[in-house]
Amino acid sequence: MTTSYTPLSPTPRSTPRRRDRTRTDRRELYRLLDDAIVGHLAVCIDGAPLVLPTIFGRNGDSVYIHGSSAARSLREGSAPGAAVCFTVTHLDGVVFARAAAHHSMNFRSAVIHGHARAVTGREQKLAALETIVEHVTPGLWTHSRPPTKKELAQTQVLELDTSEASVRVRQGPPADDLADVEADDYWAGVVPMRPVFGPAEPSPDLRRHRAAPAYINSWSQNKSRVIC
Repeated sequence: MTTSYTPLSPTPRSTPRRRDRTRTDRRELYRLLDDAIVGHLAVCIDGAPLVLPTIFGRNGDSVYIHGSSAARSLREGSAPGAAVCFTVTHLDGVVFARAAAHHSMNFRSAVIHGHARAVTGREQKLAALETIVEHVTPGLWTHSRPPTKKELAQTQVLELDTSEASVRVRQGPPADDLADVEADDYWAGVVPMRPVFGPAEPSPDLRRHRAAPAYINSWSQNKSRVIC
């Protein structure tokens, strides 16, 4: 799959208003997507917006999203001419400012606009599903039973191109007014957020006692360093 490193598109709807938080390096977009597990897909159904959390995967310049073939959100999202929006957010910390108006969050976020297309064809759908599975749980695709024909038929996969996207980042301490800093009446600072995954818990219906495979423990340790 081809990967493009052209600057992020400065289209009117994908241009953040806060220029100090805007990133234009497409590699930052890809790193942000690759570090996340959950994103949110926004579609319009009967004239009303609908936003749903979903797992996803990236391959090159494309993001793949899956769900039930009966899901109206995916059918509407892939309809000809239908516009969708996909977002990912990492929360890195809570910013405590001296003034309530300057309280904030340290975060990294991406917004992708575009027109999704349904992935059809057995091999194409399998490849897209492998991308999603390996993104969320690396190694699982080769350590599990592959999808059956029936399971593939029950699964819808959408492909969304990342050509129109924006990235916003806030890092660092509070941005308090100089007068509040000099008055020094209140505490100010950042409380970092560093979520971690716990030890793997075996399913109670396992027929044989066995330790979790090494790839699962390695994944949880590595993902805990970056996941929001």
